[in-house]
Amino acid sequence: MDATLDLSRWRETPRGVGYRRWSILRSGLDLLLRNRFYRILLGAAWSSGLMIAVLGFTFSQAISSGGVLESLATRLGPRFEAIVTALSGFVALYPDICIGGIFGLIFWVHSFVGLFLALLALTGMIPRLITHDRASNALVIYLARPLTTTDYLLGKLGMIVGMILLVWTGPLLFGWLVSMLFATNTDFIWYSLEPLGRALLFNGISLVALAAIALGVSALGKTSRMTTGVWIALWFVASALAAPPGAPAWLKRASFTHDLKQVRQEVLRIDTALTRAGAELPLLDRHFAANLSAAGRRAAAEDVGGALAGLGVFVVLSSFVFFRRLKPEGDR
Repeated sequence: MDATLDLSRWRETPRGVGYRRWSILRSGLDLLLRNRFYRILLGAAWSSGLMIAVLGFTFSQAISSGGVLESLATRLGPRFEAIVTALSGFVALYPDICIGGIFGLIFWVHSFVGLFLALLALTGMIPRLITHDRASNALVIYLARPLTTTDYLLGKLGMIVGMILLVWTGPLLFGWLVSMLFATNTDFIWYSLEPLGRALLFNGISLVALAAIALGVSALGKTSRMTTGVWIALWFVASALAAPPGAPAWLKRASFTHDLKQVRQEVLRIDTALTRAGAELPLLDRHFAANLSAAGRRAAAEDVGGALAGLGVFVVLSSFVFFRRLKPEGDR
């Protein structure tokens, strides 16, 4: 057999390290999205985004002049017409409380859905982040020059960010944008921006914390059973231990789900919306107004400083584990 060796100069365009980082991200997401479980998660996530759009559209159409609610009230009699007129008047006179409060409540409810779906997605991702690479000694290849630890980290972070964008941030923005396209006036856009910004802020804080914790847990061991078990313990067991009202403060802060709950209450400020509605809206039923104010006090964050400190400790410890473990076995 005649074998020839071509020693001519390579003339292709180098794709650079950025392409290698993108390859890690893309291959990881492609592998996940071929999984039926993740396709179901995506369906549920975007259904929640569609629900945001439906609720926002229904609210804007219901209280507008000539809207669905006004048309329905004319058929039900003068009493219902008076109620609808009063509701429309509340929105016109107190748009920051009514519009901002309603959208704040919608985004607050969606934050539970988005966070839960993100945690489910990360549960399946944990072994695929670093665990399998450590078990197969693939780090020797991944961390060969010119690919560095930073490149590997950015690729894996990209997988987490991409998944959270797909199951949480994307549906949130989609639902808001669609509802604003059909809004009856610009007040809905203007007064829903602050609740949207707060929802995105909580989304970003959660993303940073969850990404660091997921990478640290995935780097702990070489078996899927071990790393998945640690993740579930941090999620469910720590959350259950922190749930009782009499649990010590340090134990509550040791649960990242409890910490995120406190951050949610502080950032989304559903307590402020309820308290202002009960105190400032001229509601006819004083008992209802008092209930709103009481609900606002119950929804207030109790230990946001401790929660942020707890999340900070989680991020620092997880980063230490990640960088300590992210070395080929022979280099330790």
